[in-house]
Amino acid sequence: MTSTDSRFADGPFVGKTLGQAWPEMPPEWTGTEARRAPNARGPFPLLVKFIFAEDQLSVQVHPDDAYASRHEAAAGGCGKTEMWYVLGARPGAEVLAGLKPDVTREKFERAIADGAAAECLEHIPVRAGDAIFIPAGTVHTIGQGLVLCEIQQHSDLTYRVFDYNRRDARGLPRALHIEKALEVIRFGKQFGGRIEPARAVRGGITETYLAACPYFAAEKWEFAGKVSAASSREHFDLLIFLEGAGAIESRSGSSAYAPAQVWMVPAALGEYHLVTGARTSLLHAYVPGDIAEIVRRLENQGVTGAELARVVHT
Repeated sequence: MTSTDSRFADGPFVGKTLGQAWPEMPPEWTGTEARRAPNARGPFPLLVKFIFAEDQLSVQVHPDDAYASRHEAAAGGCGKTEMWYVLGARPGAEVLAGLKPDVTREKFERAIADGAAAECLEHIPVRAGDAIFIPAGTVHTIGQGLVLCEIQQHSDLTYRVFDYNRRDARGLPRALHIEKALEVIRFGKQFGGRIEPARAVRGGITETYLAACPYFAAEKWEFAGKVSAASSREHFDLLIFLEGAGAIESRSGSSAYAPAQVWMVPAALGEYHLVTGARTSLLHAYVPGDIAEIVRRLENQGVTGAELARVVHT
């Protein structure tokens, strides 16, 4: 949804791809902090995808920024931390995320050689509305029968450790990257897995705080009728509409929104309104300028310390 080839449907960058527009955007669009964020000199910092998994994905892991900058400069040098929001799940659907407590590097290497890497991962049953956080270094795979919205650093660096012996279009085994994967996997204490969100109600919007880290913050908004929101001068906002239809009203005019659209809200827009006759739900994602500011905002909205610890990852 936000690849470098994604094209603006309206606004001052209409017709341009995100890859063309991002380098041209002034601070009034990007926000005052966007150019100081990790990997700010690269492409648009957030990659949003809808994933339709009809088969088990490969067992894989992503490097962090430090490793990527040293070893993957030709591929952009950017690591990959991500999260998944479950839009749909067939009965029995699951994801695998993080190593089981007793899995050491040696045990995992043996499991890879035996074709049993997936048995070393935590199995997490999921249903619509669940969210999973996958920091760099977390081994993971997505199971069958899932529709996910993925929010991630804008990076395609993926190291496969097992691919169920599948073959590519030429009949050859798909490439594995076991040596690199073992260098970046986090063994010991795991920090990814199912998110236990925190919730608050603000101005008619039920906000579910999913995850906040140096690379992105993501919340789910649910509302009906007319509600107000405001941009931050520090960062742009992405509104990823999941269900419902209505209009976005601001000093720039009124535009209709619908499910499966992503809207970029410029940092300097100020107050705007979301108007719907029925229930709307969306994911609000942005690159935070300061994690401490997110903590202060959530505390002001009554989110407790224990809840904060579940959704804020430093």
